[in-house]
Amino acid sequence: MTRPTARVLALLEILQAGGTRTVADLADRLGVDERTVRRYVDHLIDLDIPVRSVRGRYGGYHLAPGYRMPPLMLTDEEALAVLLGLFAGRRAGLVTTSAAAMENAAAKVRRVLPAALGRRLEALLATAEFTAPARPVASPEAGVLLVLAEAARHRWPVAIGYQAWGGRRSERTVHPYGIVLHSGRWYVTGADSASGEVRTFRLDRIESATALQGSFEVPEGFDPTARVLSGLTEVPYLHEVSLRVQGTAEQVRSRLPAGIATVQELPADPAQDPATPRDVPDSAEPPAASGGEEGGGRVRVRLRAERLDWVAGVLAWLDLPFVIESPDALRDHVRALAHRLTTCADTAPDADGETTGPVTPAKH
Repeated sequence: MTRPTARVLALLEILQAGGTRTVADLADRLGVDERTVRRYVDHLIDLDIPVRSVRGRYGGYHLAPGYRMPPLMLTDEEALAVLLGLFAGRRAGLVTTSAAAMENAAAKVRRVLPAALGRRLEALLATAEFTAPARPVASPEAGVLLVLAEAARHRWPVAIGYQAWGGRRSERTVHPYGIVLHSGRWYVTGADSASGEVRTFRLDRIESATALQGSFEVPEGFDPTARVLSGLTEVPYLHEVSLRVQGTAEQVRSRLPAGIATVQELPADPAQDPATPRDVPDSAEPPAASGGEEGGGRVRVRLRAERLDWVAGVLAWLDLPFVIESPDALRDHVRALAHRLTTCADTAPDADGETTGPVTPAKH
């Protein structure tokens, strides 16, 4: 959008706020001279927008009484996409415009939405929390997301139809404490009538959601994001992996996917670690780091995975000395990955880009 066009629309936005605006005031707010303001007014009149001029000491411009821009014709999904894009973009730092500019843009969209849809979208923006995505989004139904957001804001119970992993369906009532977007998926966490406990549900598995009469209280200090992440660590996986890593807890957590790994600081004396497996001697500590970040401590990492070859890649990315405690099968996958990387590193292309033989390592 060119700057003059943007300023013409900004002029319209100012006039829609109501009242008569002097030319001097408009020029100051738009950052142009008074002659340019009059030219912008002519542009609006050419677009059949009824701008009226008032002569005299207190004169200026105003819109004809009762005139408003036509309502923005957006479906629920389209309005949700626009506002979430602005909100998430600001949270993730993906846009270069100022926070005020994004807030103004969102306000313009909300102002022309139907009142009921506007309230529900406000509820979503007030209750949703975001973490960085790491996979394609599994999109829930827009209606389900908006019902749960409004219920979380006003603390209404919600009746949901839920399809669990494996296809089992159930009907239950949930007290939604909060909504979280994590790693490309939406979750709602709260008290569950079926189990009597705080549970976390994936929104893309909720087939229906209906707000009910009544209210509930959120436990003091409840953190929806922390609850979702801790709940994800309890989901059963095919492999349970335990490692001892030389490094700080902060180093390790910053390089492992949240929600599948737990990191526990270990005592400086290995003999004081009651969880050390008997088949891994205390002397089998990670070697001192060389050519990377200093270890600075010892931590135990437990993580879950469906594939051990994926864990081997994660350990390479971790780039910290480690000892495998369990399972033993992980050792073969780490060796296989190391062999593949070494083979690739020792192979050079010929002039046509095809691989030749192994490269003799340079002497240092």
